[in-house]
Amino acid sequence: MSRYVGSKWRKTAAIERNALLAQYVPETLKMTGASLSQLLQRHGMVYVKPDRGTYGNGVIRVERSGEGYNYQVGKKIRRFDQFASLYQSILRQTRGRRYLVQKGIHLLEYEGRRFDIRVMVQFAPGRSWETTGIIGRVAAKNKIVTNYHSGGKIVSADVLLRSNTDQVAAKLLALSKLGAQAGKAMQTAFPGVYEIGLDIAMDKTMHPWILEVNTRPDPYIFRKHKDPKVFRRIMRYAKAYPGK
Repeated sequence: MSRYVGSKWRKTAAIERNALLAQYVPETLKMTGASLSQLLQRHGMVYVKPDRGTYGNGVIRVERSGEGYNYQVGKKIRRFDQFASLYQSILRQTRGRRYLVQKGIHLLEYEGRRFDIRVMVQFAPGRSWETTGIIGRVAAKNKIVTNYHSGGKIVSADVLLRSNTDQVAAKLLALSKLGAQAGKAMQTAFPGVYEIGLDIAMDKTMHPWILEVNTRPDPYIFRKHKDPKVFRRIMRYAKAYPGK
């Protein structure tokens, strides 16, 4: 079995240490009142997320606007005139747990709903890192997270990209290479990691951003891939990890 690394902070730091990958990581800090204010002033919109957690649970989208501030959890939006009251309300949401604040990437949309891309990367039987699957995840209506377990929908990545660019093959190839580089970086930082799932956001310029690295990615969403060979290969590689 591949090693599990729970801390998003540690995983982000491992990716950022790689000069090639750092340009794809949104600015991420441990959340304090100062860091939240700083990133809101700099970027206008941020995501606040638990350092440990799955399925998009606990993720908060925070925005600064001319009238003040607002944040969204699930489908509920709350508005504030002052930063202090915003921050106190967020602290009640986080309940003393460690949270991170990350530069917000405005996700591309498909049929009016936000989407991101899951890139499955595995340590192949030939002892090299290989991207074995790429698939799209579309958020439920009015939701900020795309996770399948939070009501998201699985859609072919090429369909999602085609609605935003005519360079679909080139973008998929670039994501595949990015995945392999991230796999190497994670295994260097955490020996025993043999698979990762990258959550990739594409911005309006089609620049990819690594939102999160999962070391226990759900392979079963790839059952919905249009090519059944993709899921079979993922499962075959998983059975061949060292130590199995």
